[in-house]
Amino acid sequence: MSFGHASARFRRPSAGEPCPCGGGAFGDCCRPILDGTPAPTAERLMRSRYTAFVVGDEPHLRRSWHPRSRPETLDLDAATTWTGLEVHRSAEDGDAATVSFTARWRQGGERGALSETSRFVRRGGRWVYVDGDVEER
Repeated sequence: MSFGHASARFRRPSAGEPCPCGGGAFGDCCRPILDGTPAPTAERLMRSRYTAFVVGDEPHLRRSWHPRSRPETLDLDAATTWTGLEVHRSAEDGDAATVSFTARWRQGGERGALSETSRFVRRGGRWVYVDGDVEER
Protein backbone atom coordinates (compact mmCIF):
# COMPACT_ATOMS: atom_id res chain seq x y z
CA MET A 1 0.00 0.00 0.00
CA SER A 2 1.45 3.36 -0.96
CA PHE A 3 0.30 6.93 -1.16
CA GLY A 4 -0.11 6.51 -5.01
CA HIS A 5 -1.06 9.05 -7.85
CA ALA A 6 -3.13 12.24 -7.48
CA SER A 7 -6.31 12.79 -9.49
CA ALA A 8 -9.42 14.94 -9.68
CA ARG A 9 -10.98 12.95 -6.82
CA PHE A 10 -9.19 15.17 -4.32
CA ARG A 11 -10.96 18.25 -2.97
CA ARG A 12 -10.53 20.53 0.02
CA PRO A 13 -13.36 20.72 2.56
CA SER A 14 -15.10 24.06 3.01
CA ALA A 15 -14.07 26.13 6.02
CA GLY A 16 -16.98 24.91 8.18
CA GLU A 17 -16.66 21.21 7.32
CA PRO A 18 -14.87 18.86 9.74
CA CYS A 19 -11.12 18.74 9.23
CA PRO A 20 -9.94 15.34 7.98
CA CYS A 21 -7.43 15.19 10.87
CA GLY A 22 -10.27 15.30 13.42
CA GLY A 23 -9.14 18.58 14.99
CA GLY A 24 -12.27 20.70 14.46
CA ALA A 25 -13.53 22.78 11.54
CA PHE A 26 -11.18 22.70 8.54
CA GLY A 27 -11.04 26.51 8.37
CA ASP A 28 -9.76 26.73 11.95
CA CYS A 29 -7.63 23.58 11.92
CA CYS A 30 -5.49 22.53 8.94
CA ARG A 31 -6.50 25.03 6.25
CA PRO A 32 -4.28 27.86 7.56
CA ILE A 33 -1.29 25.49 7.69
CA LEU A 34 -2.01 24.11 4.20
CA ASP A 35 -2.18 27.75 3.05
CA GLY A 36 1.32 28.45 4.45
CA THR A 37 0.91 29.53 8.08
CA PRO A 38 3.67 27.83 10.11
CA ALA A 39 2.41 24.98 12.29
CA PRO A 40 2.83 25.91 15.97
CA THR A 41 3.80 22.34 16.91
CA ALA A 42 5.13 19.22 15.23
CA GLU A 43 1.83 17.47 15.99
CA ARG A 44 -0.12 20.18 14.18
CA LEU A 45 2.24 19.82 11.20
CA MET A 46 1.74 16.05 11.21
CA ARG A 47 -2.05 16.54 11.30
CA SER A 48 -1.81 18.97 8.37
CA ARG A 49 0.29 16.46 6.44
CA TYR A 50 -2.34 13.77 7.02
CA THR A 51 -4.97 16.23 5.77
CA ALA A 52 -2.77 16.99 2.75
CA PHE A 53 -2.75 13.28 1.85
CA VAL A 54 -6.55 13.21 2.23
CA VAL A 55 -7.12 16.24 -0.02
CA GLY A 56 -4.20 15.65 -2.42
CA ASP A 57 -2.25 18.79 -1.49
CA GLU A 58 1.15 17.84 -2.90
CA PRO A 59 2.64 21.36 -2.60
CA HIS A 60 2.07 21.34 1.18
CA LEU A 61 3.62 17.89 1.49
CA ARG A 62 6.69 19.00 -0.45
CA ARG A 63 7.24 22.26 1.45
CA SER A 64 6.72 20.58 4.85
CA TRP A 65 9.27 17.81 4.10
CA HIS A 66 12.93 18.35 5.02
CA PRO A 67 14.89 18.84 1.77
CA ARG A 68 17.47 16.19 2.75
CA SER A 69 14.83 13.44 3.00
CA ARG A 70 12.13 14.67 0.60
CA PRO A 71 11.64 12.35 -2.38
CA GLU A 72 11.99 13.79 -5.87
CA THR A 73 8.41 12.81 -6.70
CA LEU A 74 5.34 12.11 -4.60
CA ASP A 75 2.88 9.41 -5.51
CA LEU A 76 -0.57 10.32 -4.11
CA ASP A 77 -3.07 7.53 -4.77
CA ALA A 78 -6.58 8.74 -5.65
CA ALA A 79 -7.86 5.18 -5.20
CA THR A 80 -6.95 5.29 -1.51
CA THR A 81 -9.40 6.93 0.86
CA TRP A 82 -7.93 7.98 4.20
CA THR A 83 -10.66 7.32 6.78
CA GLY A 84 -9.29 8.44 10.14
CA LEU A 85 -6.36 9.59 12.19
CA GLU A 86 -5.45 8.75 15.78
CA VAL A 87 -2.50 10.49 17.43
CA HIS A 88 -0.97 8.29 20.13
CA ARG A 89 1.71 10.60 21.50
CA SER A 90 3.68 13.69 20.66
CA ALA A 91 6.92 14.91 22.22
CA GLU A 92 9.03 17.99 21.54
CA ASP A 93 12.57 18.58 22.78
CA GLY A 94 13.81 21.96 21.63
CA ASP A 95 13.96 21.89 17.84
CA ALA A 96 13.29 18.15 17.52
CA ALA A 97 10.04 16.26 17.93
CA THR A 98 8.35 12.91 17.40
CA VAL A 99 4.70 12.14 16.76
CA SER A 100 3.25 8.61 16.83
CA PHE A 101 -0.02 8.03 15.02
CA THR A 102 -2.20 5.57 13.14
CA ALA A 103 -3.90 6.54 9.88
CA ARG A 104 -6.69 4.29 8.61
CA TRP A 105 -7.33 3.77 4.90
CA ARG A 106 -9.63 2.02 2.45
CA GLN A 107 -8.87 1.00 -1.10
CA GLY A 108 -11.72 -0.77 -2.86
CA GLY A 109 -12.80 -3.57 -0.53
CA GLU A 110 -9.49 -3.60 1.33
CA ARG A 111 -9.02 -1.74 4.62
CA GLY A 112 -5.92 -1.17 6.67
CA ALA A 113 -3.98 1.07 8.98
CA LEU A 114 -0.58 2.66 8.71
CA SER A 115 1.17 3.37 12.01
CA GLU A 116 4.22 5.62 12.12
CA THR A 117 6.46 7.39 14.55
CA SER A 118 7.46 10.50 12.64
CA ARG A 119 10.52 12.66 13.29
CA PHE A 120 10.41 16.43 12.86
CA VAL A 121 12.87 19.28 13.24
CA ARG A 122 12.35 23.02 13.44
CA ARG A 123 14.20 24.64 10.56
CA GLY A 124 14.16 28.39 10.05
CA GLY A 125 11.39 28.65 12.64
CA ARG A 126 9.16 26.12 10.88
CA TRP A 127 8.54 22.48 11.72
CA VAL A 128 9.38 20.06 8.89
CA TYR A 129 8.94 16.31 8.55
CA VAL A 130 12.25 14.41 8.40
CA ASP A 131 11.31 10.74 8.28
CA GLY A 132 9.55 8.05 10.24
CA ASP A 133 9.41 4.45 11.29
CA VAL A 134 6.38 2.91 9.55
CA GLU A 135 4.44 -0.16 10.56
CA GLU A 136 1.73 -1.05 8.06
CA ARG A 137 -1.09 -3.21 9.39
